[in-house]
Amino acid sequence: MSKLSFKALALMGMSSALLPSAALAAEGNLQPGDFVGISFWLISMALVASTVFFFIERDRVSAKWKTSLTVSGLVTLVAAVHYFYMRDVWISTGETPTVYRYIDWLITVPLLMVEFFLILAAITKVPGGVFWRLLVGTTVMLVFGYLGEAGYMNVTAGFVIGTLAWFYVLYEIFLGEAGRINAASASPSVQRAFRLMRLIVTFGWAIYPLGYIFGYMLGSVDSASLNIIYNLADVLNKIAFGLIIWNVAVSESDS
Repeated sequence: MSKLSFKALALMGMSSALLPSAALAAEGNLQPGDFVGISFWLISMALVASTVFFFIERDRVSAKWKTSLTVSGLVTLVAAVHYFYMRDVWISTGETPTVYRYIDWLITVPLLMVEFFLILAAITKVPGGVFWRLLVGTTVMLVFGYLGEAGYMNVTAGFVIGTLAWFYVLYEIFLGEAGRINAASASPSVQRAFRLMRLIVTFGWAIYPLGYIFGYMLGSVDSASLNIIYNLADVLNKIAFGLIIWNVAVSESDS
């Protein structure tokens, strides 16, 4: 795809992200003391800016890294659109936008996990099984998390199954085939990026099950605080994750 078409795609992403805001603008205004709404606003725009950045920077890297940066841009684009919708739901109703948040996660989180496969595939041959194990593990984690949180199944059962799926993903990237390929075949810069990405999946993703426990199982955290925590976690787990990939892609392309 040409440079012009990717820049056009980035601008289309910005426009599409603004559509829900325009549609619902009349239903409520952001108040100075609404820190949850403010966090939705700030992160929405940060995600839009990140999308443009990743699509433009795609043209700086060599061909084998372009897919990784494209996926990073798609993750922030999808998240930006959902954040504008979530922001408007919160401002208009004061309710937690659980459905929109899980739809966002169901699309973006598997894409983030696929990035582990893509950065390894950029430097060596990787079996397709790695791709499918990472994809299935994250999908199971999210589906059962949503079913428990939305009340479609026992909240504890949903948490346990979702957490086990997360542990399976951690096993794959630390001790499984993906981790072994990284240790055996990756360059120092790719190994460093892989380690940083693993840390985000370990500690950054831990925020969500903790929010699940304290917000939905114990009820000890109010919805406003939980939304702010989730919003800040998404900055780390989407934007910072993408910046790690951008850094290694540029480094490897320049070497």
